[in-house]
Amino acid sequence: MSDRIVYSTDPDWGKPGTPRQPEPLRLSFRRGAKGSGVTCLERLVMHPTLKDQMLARLKRQLGCGGALKDGTFEFQGDHRDKLEKLLLADGYKIKRIGG
Repeated sequence: MSDRIVYSTDPDWGKPGTPRQPEPLRLSFRRGAKGSGVTCLERLVMHPTLKDQMLARLKRQLGCGGALKDGTFEFQGDHRDKLEKLLLADGYKIKRIGG
């Protein structure tokens, strides 16, 4: 038999808590056509309103511009090191992609 719980009479079982991040966030850097670069943060699982709030906070802390495109955070410039420190302090796991 499987150990998977199908039904429980425990009233506290399965209550939603803080949603877990299923996999590490991907942090990368891409160069544009004109030589300018963009730091990208992908695979962040949270409500869209909270993503907008987090984007505003990170832009303020990094001191740069940025946007949210198709669920990916894009920050103007190379901010991988600073962004990694900020996200690790918030408890996220980070996987650096590329250089």
